[in-house]
Amino acid sequence: MSRGIFITMEGPDGSGKTTQIERLSEYLKENGYDVIITREPGGTRISEKIRDIILNKDYTEMDPMTELMLYASARAQLVNELIGPGLEAGKAVISDRFVDSSVVYQGIARGLGIETVYSVNSHAIGKYMPNVTFLLDLPAEEGIRRKKKQAELDRMERESLDFHRKVAEGYRELSSRDPKRIQKIDATLPIDEICDIIKDKVKSIIE
Repeated sequence: MSRGIFITMEGPDGSGKTTQIERLSEYLKENGYDVIITREPGGTRISEKIRDIILNKDYTEMDPMTELMLYASARAQLVNELIGPGLEAGKAVISDRFVDSSVVYQGIARGLGIETVYSVNSHAIGKYMPNVTFLLDLPAEEGIRRKKKQAELDRMERESLDFHRKVAEGYRELSSRDPKRIQKIDATLPIDEICDIIKDKVKSIIE
């Protein structure tokens, strides 16, 4: 394989991305791919340090533009150190979030503007955009309910319900802008059914 496949998983907090990423990874391995799984923010030593700053619940005074720049910085390191080399080596890269998250969280929910986010991140992502993005669509109230059952909430998860509603709606807006790449899936469906939908789409790409 001369070029790999880049798949991202997006959605509000609690939408079940981790489970679907694990199942998709196994499916791709069965189809002959070496698989890299990563996450945003994070995925590299430097990016994980930036993640600690972004999600620290004590940094409530963080400015939205600072937040945007930190996400872009973590993303630039991840692309150059892991995603880019992996794709060029013909591997399958699955990322839990990518630039779409910044478009939604900082561009829409924070009000910085979609074009601002794309402009800042154009230098971070270079030529690498996902072949397909799976959006696990979930009502904000349900997402927060699920997260509260799992662990202590981080700085982003502690935002108001109104903020999380803007995030959920922002994702829907983004999927309507780019329906060919962004595949919206009802995250309240049974896990196995979601998995089958994802596999069917990926199958059509790798074949």
